[in-house]
Amino acid sequence: MRFRYPSRRGAVLGAAIAVVVGAGVAALAPVAFAAPGAPGTRPSFCDHDQRKTPFAQYLCAEAGDLLDVRIGDVHPTQPSLGYDEVYYKLGRYTLGKDAINKKFDDWCEADGRVAAATVSPGARLDDPSSFTCQLTVGAETADSVAVMKTVVIGPGGEPFLTDGHHTLTSFYETPDGGANLHVRLLVQANFSTLTRQDFWAQMQAHKWVYLRDPQGKPTTVNKLPTSVGLANFTNDQYRSLLYFGRDIGYAQNGLPFQEFYWGSWVRDAKPIDLATWNSNDLASYLGTVKALTQTMTALPKQTVVDSGFTAVQLGALEQWNDGKAANKGEFDKLSKPYSDAKPGKLAYTLEYKRVHGLG
Repeated sequence: MRFRYPSRRGAVLGAAIAVVVGAGVAALAPVAFAAPGAPGTRPSFCDHDQRKTPFAQYLCAEAGDLLDVRIGDVHPTQPSLGYDEVYYKLGRYTLGKDAINKKFDDWCEADGRVAAATVSPGARLDDPSSFTCQLTVGAETADSVAVMKTVVIGPGGEPFLTDGHHTLTSFYETPDGGANLHVRLLVQANFSTLTRQDFWAQMQAHKWVYLRDPQGKPTTVNKLPTSVGLANFTNDQYRSLLYFGRDIGYAQNGLPFQEFYWGSWVRDAKPIDLATWNSNDLASYLGTVKALTQTMTALPKQTVVDSGFTAVQLGALEQWNDGKAANKGEFDKLSKPYSDAKPGKLAYTLEYKRVHGLG
C-alpha cells in the first residue's frame, strides 16, 4: 500500500539553498492510493515497459508518496558513512539501557509515525505485529512526515536513497533487521522514464548525490554502493565527528549531505588540530567535538564552508551548545559515560566498538 503526502522537507531549508526539495504545506490527511497497476489509477509515467525490472513495485511511486520499501533494494547516493554514527545506533540497540529499545522509536520515526507506543516482550523489528507506533498508518501528520528518510525513483523503478543511509544501514546491521526489513520512505521524485545518463544529470542538478570519497577525491556514480550495509561503504571519520556535534555546533536543516560539507571543511580547512584525537577514548573524543563545534559557531555566518554553502546555510548555531554551559544541554548529554543510567551517544559508540573489537 502507498500513501501520498505533500512533502514538507524542503520547507525547512527556507532560502538557505537554491534547490527546494518540497513545498511547505499545511497538515493534510494522507490519501490512500490503489496498488500500482489497479485499473484507472496508473499515472502517465507508468506506461513504459516494466516487465523486466526487478523493481516494478516502485515504478508508479509519485513525489509525496510514502512508499513501502525493502531496505535491501535501496541504492545509496553517497560512497561513505561515518561508521561511528552507526556504531552508536547499534550500541544503543544491543547494549541500551532504555525502557523501550531505541530501535523501535527509530523505526517508527523513519516510517512517519513518531515513536514506539507499545512493545511486546521479545519484540523484533522484523515482526511488525510485536510493536506499535504512536500513529497508525494513514494518520501521519506534516511534522511526522517531515523527518522521514527520502528516496528518488530511478530508471527501471530502482529506489535511490537520498537521506537515511546511516539509519537504514543500522536497521540492516541489527540482529532483527537485515535486507528484507521494510520501512516507508518519502518519495522526492520519479525519474524512472529517464536514461541513466539523464537520471544522474538530474540527481546532480538537485544535489541529491554526493560524489566525494573520505579523502575529498571525486568519485563516479558507477562506484557508488549498490546497497546499504557497513561493508558497502568506506568510513569517513570527519562525518562521524560531525554527527556528534549536532545541536552543539549546528542544527540539521534538511539539506542533503549537510554533515559531509562540514566534514570537507574539517578535512581541507583544518580549523582545529586533529593530531591528538583518539576516537576510542571518551575524553579525547569529547574534547575534539567541543573544539570543533566552538570553532563552527565562531565562524562569521556568511563564511563559505564548502561547495558554495555558507555557515548559516549549513545550520551553524548562533551560540555554542545553543547558549548553554558545558554541563547543560546537548553537550552535557553527549558527555555521559556508559556507566550512567542514560549514557551519551559517544559512550554507546565506544562501548559497542570495545565489545566487538572495533577499536
